[in-house]
Amino acid sequence: MIITDLFSIILRLAELAFAAIVAGINGEYLHLVRHTSSWYQGRFIYTEVVAGISLFLALIWLIPFASSFIHWPIDLIISICWFVAFGLLENYLDDFLDGACGYAFNWSGVSFYGNDQCGKWKTVLAFSFLSAICWLVSAIVGFMWVRDRETRAYRRRTWGRSRV
Repeated sequence: MIITDLFSIILRLAELAFAAIVAGINGEYLHLVRHTSSWYQGRFIYTEVVAGISLFLALIWLIPFASSFIHWPIDLIISICWFVAFGLLENYLDDFLDGACGYAFNWSGVSFYGNDQCGKWKTVLAFSFLSAICWLVSAIVGFMWVRDRETRAYRRRTWGRSRV
């Protein structure tokens, strides 16, 4: 019980940190291009919304009284949203920047600081992918935890009954 709770807290802290990094870097970019068309910036607005929802849910489910494993369907949905955001941003990196930043998984120039826009995009890509993986692991662990609890409850209910 303690190990699963500790693992849940570690996952939620990672989800919170990754979403904060993505929201910060992506928010800075949205601030810089605030006078352009919203239609052109749709993928970045989507990523910012997913990061905001992730921040909110990770903060709420960090509270020790909130049983965070029963929320596995929402964890799965958020994971899918993160994978979509990753795909949209990776498509932008390849198609719209004409390959100027190189391969998406070549993270040699990744940095938080400075004016290296390619490094910032790769940082956002990396942490959106890591966030998607954390939410997916959280959903899988939650599903297994709930399934185990239901199996134990079923065994307790049927153990004392006669088989005749």
